[in-house]
Amino acid sequence: MGTLLISKIREEFPDRIMNTFSVVPSPKVSDTVVEPYNATLSVHQLVENTDETYCIDNEALYDICFRTLRLSTPTYGDLNHLVSLTMSGITTSLRFPGQLNADLRKLAVNMVQQYRALTVPELTQQMFDAKNMMAACDPRHGRYLTVATVFRGRMSMKEVDEQMLAIQSKNSSYFVERLTFDCQESPLHLPA
Repeated sequence: MGTLLISKIREEFPDRIMNTFSVVPSPKVSDTVVEPYNATLSVHQLVENTDETYCIDNEALYDICFRTLRLSTPTYGDLNHLVSLTMSGITTSLRFPGQLNADLRKLAVNMVQQYRALTVPELTQQMFDAKNMMAACDPRHGRYLTVATVFRGRMSMKEVDEQMLAIQSKNSSYFVERLTFDCQESPLHLPA
């Protein structure tokens, strides 16, 4: 019922920011057997039709009641009060004037994770790390016959060449001894 309402509201008001405060199941605290199924089936609708979903589970609420509030037998009223405080806190900047007021759109933008860009030395180091190999082998117990590397994104070709030479000289004992060692580099200037 809830996800149907969300999808209908999204159809009617596509330009509005949609927030939900969703109670997700926890293995220790469960009222009904179908809680996990309901949550699993509703996640797709939440992802498609909401901009921000605040996940709350009863186990965490009970832990807050026991540990922080020191309540011996918390009731659903206590849990609902904690949820209402959360909702009130998040929407405070909408209801009261302030110097650094943020709207829900700014909050949604700031919640999108920005990945830290890796440098060529970090990428090169990770390529030759056994933990990142796509085959279950440890290159320290064998030798490289040849190497082909593909870098994607904007980078200096000079820096790539320097890193590959550094890897070859640092790990020379892991490469097969030949007259010439083949190390192909291929930088692709596509968006990362």
